[in-house]
Amino acid sequence: MSTLTMAVGTTAARTTAAPRSTRPVTLAHAVGAARTTGPSLVAVRDGLWRVLDRSGAVLGHIERETHPDGERYLARRLVMPTRRIDLGAFWRIDDATDCFR
Repeated sequence: MSTLTMAVGTTAARTTAAPRSTRPVTLAHAVGAARTTGPSLVAVRDGLWRVLDRSGAVLGHIERETHPDGERYLARRLVMPTRRIDLGAFWRIDDATDCFR
């Protein structure tokens, strides 16, 4: 693949020399092909991703949270530069990303 890919619970593997924080991450299902449409993720720091639409506009953030039953992913939509709306908590990062479609 020519883009970065990420599996849940792992860090993104680099396929190019570009810095990780400047390249969108295409999510791949464990058994499916990589996504080519919909929102993309850019790693802000460990456990926090910025969600971008196809034009590069910021839609919100996804944050990984440690939970007694495993890791959850909290999705927050950016409404204004200083206001966010919680969209929900998800067990899979793909599900958290889908709520931005």
